Amino acid sequence: MSTESEAGFADFVERWSPALLRVAFLLTGDRWLAEDLLQTALLKTSRRWSRIADHQAACPYVRRVLVTTYASWRRRHRASEVLTDQLPEHLPADGAEVELGRAVAALDALPPRMRAVIVLRYYEDLSEADTAAALGCSPGSVKSQASRGLARLRIELSPPALVRPREDAP
Repeated sequence: MSTESEAGFADFVERWSPALLRVAFLLTGDRWLAEDLLQTALLKTSRRWSRIADHQAACPYVRRVLVTTYASWRRRHRASEVLTDQLPEHLPADGAEVELGRAVAALDALPPRMRAVIVLRYYEDLSEADTAAALGCSPGSVKSQASRGLARLRIELSPPALVRPREDAP
């Protein structure tokens, strides 16, 4: 990479890393994994930086690299949980942290493609066409994945049903 190109890439990284890190976090549900994902995506982008025509509009390219790299990681590391016989200690969380945790857990329960559609459409506020371009699919696929994903999130995040006492109970 030339010095001018390096400077342009460094400017891009400095400007867009916080926003891209948020997308990576919503995709992975884990801060440290999100940082690794973003670093990998930026490394892949740096290798192609000279081929990107409009450096100011490189964010959609990096977003697509994030999504495809995340999907690849998810396929490779499906069972990465470590089983243990002791529960970790958790500090009591306030209501907002609990709700955020529930939302991230609900997002994590979605398949990778559906999760990517939800994150790009509703967090990144991309149009159906832009989301389709980022994922390399049709706008109709984006619509159906978004519809199914939102339905699953509504079910997952709905308050638990109240249990009614039985009529014949004393």
